[in-house]
Amino acid sequence: MAHHKSAFKRIRQTSTRTERNQAGRSRVKHAVRNFREAVASNEDNLASSLNNTISTISKAASKGIIPAKRASRKISRLTKLLNAAQA
Repeated sequence: MAHHKSAFKRIRQTSTRTERNQAGRSRVKHAVRNFREAVASNEDNLASSLNNTISTISKAASKGIIPAKRASRKISRLTKLLNAAQA
């Protein structure tokens, strides 16, 4: 257990950031899953659904929750999926 004031603060900061990052990663996973389900069920407005998903992924990347290259890869693959579904 920590004994210094700074160590207690570091523990608080770490737990807060861990919760925030976990929520952000979960948000990205749900957005991707919902988009894939929408594509699979041939729903309307897939383009707007993709835009919402891209927005969620980009926000997570800009806040450092996920790496920028992972975000780019996810966006690319989802766009490719949409184009294949529309063809």
